[in-house]
Amino acid sequence: MRNRDSSIVYLVLGIYALMISWYYNHNLIILLITYIFWPIYLIYELLIGHLSHGMWKIIPMSYFK
Repeated sequence: MRNRDSSIVYLVLGIYALMISWYYNHNLIILLITYIFWPIYLIYELLIGHLSHGMWKIIPMSYFK
């Protein structure tokens, strides 16, 4: 059960990274690269500040409006 919980978190964070990539880029090639290297991309986005000032919750909400 413990392994399953971590795999669900891994999947959700991967989808979240893809949502961030599409929000900023709108490019299928970059989306594919993000799909392959999503942990690195997510850390990169955190470091450069694209998820600051509430953008971490505005981006996912923009897909469900």
